[in-house]
Amino acid sequence: MTRLKVCVLGTRGIPGVLGGVEAHCEALYPLLAQNANVDVVVLARKKYVAPARVSFKGVQVVPLPAPHHPHLEAFVHTLRGVFDARFVHHADIVHFHGIGPALMAPLARLLGMKAVVTHHSRNYLHEKWNKFARGVLRVGEWCACAFANGVIVVSPSMAAEMRERYSRPDAITHIPNGAPDFGAPPTAEEQRAVLDKFGLERGRFFMGVGRLTPEKGFHDLVAAYKRASPDMPLVIAGKADFENEYSRDLTANVSAKIVFAGFQDRRALQAFYANAALFVLPSHHEGMPIAALEALSFGAPILLSDIEANRDLDLPAAHYFPVGDLDALAECLRADPANFRFDGRAMLARFQWDEIAQRTIAVYNNVAPAPDVAGPLHRPGESHT
Repeated sequence: MTRLKVCVLGTRGIPGVLGGVEAHCEALYPLLAQNANVDVVVLARKKYVAPARVSFKGVQVVPLPAPHHPHLEAFVHTLRGVFDARFVHHADIVHFHGIGPALMAPLARLLGMKAVVTHHSRNYLHEKWNKFARGVLRVGEWCACAFANGVIVVSPSMAAEMRERYSRPDAITHIPNGAPDFGAPPTAEEQRAVLDKFGLERGRFFMGVGRLTPEKGFHDLVAAYKRASPDMPLVIAGKADFENEYSRDLTANVSAKIVFAGFQDRRALQAFYANAALFVLPSHHEGMPIAALEALSFGAPILLSDIEANRDLDLPAAHYFPVGDLDALAECLRADPANFRFDGRAMLARFQWDEIAQRTIAVYNNVAPAPDVAGPLHRPGESHT
């Protein structure tokens, strides 16, 4: 039986690489590679993954060189990757993640491949980009909607807006990010070791997780925390891809009560989520907040900014504060964290990776229907080489 060859671009790499897109790809592609008639090749950026080609749960991860530069890395890597997809891997479909890499969707089509784009976020709204870069990202979104055979949008509200704006209702599909499957939780001893490393007590710290970039709003969280002066420390796990004035100014707030934990692996994040008094996501812009889904999956009390992407989770109103409102956020930090508990088990049923994988296969089948890529999906094992 003919297998569909899919090359993936737009992620830094898998497994264990920081980022929402990276977490999305790490969860999704093993399901496709091991349980459907699909061969998946992730064309990763060499700096972030093993230096040689490896197999991760049936997914081939191939490192390609790219300049480590905030404005050139993704562009150069994606350009190189499209040619590799066509002439080295003979791909049927190139699956681009993000509207920046989607700039290359017309090139993929010109070279005779089908193009699928997953639109994770309106990156042109992020403050870290200058006016020129924002314009380029808007062009990338247009390229996705004008040239891609299929466009997947992770946010339902954003998908509805794009269907109307680009007049392609049949080509634009809403498929959300999924709730994480971390596997077996760390033992009590492992959790205790993580907390001890940062001088934390169970149920006695605030938690934020994400990149140290302006759109994540951690500057608001730090400022509101200082204004509230609670008796529990604040821990922020994550780092900047490229250190800049913003990340340096933010981490300059480090103190005995404000901890910047840097990049943490999935085991450590489990310990943080399971023991936090309150998880806070103060984002100014998101696509579909994977960190919030992670926190909900561990039962952490949760507080989110009221941006559209966060409201798409449909939590009760008490779990949202007005984005950028430091007084409102400080008031929430002074409140009893138990006020923000939410049993997310029923809600998380909407975000299952098995269903997301089936719906992604349906998109592939629609744009490249020749191979039989349908079939039952069963979650793969956790081992990898």
